[in-house]
Amino acid sequence: MPFEIEKKFLVSDNTYKQEAQTQVRIIQGYLSTDPERTVRIRIKEERGYLTIKGKSNASGTTRYEWEKEIEVSEAEELLKLCKEGVIDKTRFLVKAGKHTFEVDEFYGDNQGLVVAEIELENENENFQKPQWLSDEVTGQDKYYNAQLMSNPYKNW
Repeated sequence: MPFEIEKKFLVSDNTYKQEAQTQVRIIQGYLSTDPERTVRIRIKEERGYLTIKGKSNASGTTRYEWEKEIEVSEAEELLKLCKEGVIDKTRFLVKAGKHTFEVDEFYGDNQGLVVAEIELENENENFQKPQWLSDEVTGQDKYYNAQLMSNPYKNW
């Protein structure tokens, strides 16, 4: 079974942009935001993706994830079926030691929120923490993209 193990952090300043190897705009919507499983449609540049994620474990670091690349035209059609609203963000990939952080800068109703995620081999794996990394928010539901749809950052 495919699982993702990741930790999530707030970002204290925008110096990560100077360290980024690449950046990509992402638009995504949700067919389901059920706490037991989310079903996401994503367009990332000229590629479409269908992703199903399960409920996180008690620590919030590990959960089931299944993803399949689909035609961008299929993703565009499926976005029309999604719940109201979209997540619009730019993802910056920033290398730190042997890991790469995915730093998401949000727009629209989530403007001002910047979150960094790191995927790990196991929950206790050590990793280099860049100076722009701030408080850990792993497992805090309000920072999940699916939750940002119903309770956007502007409402906090």
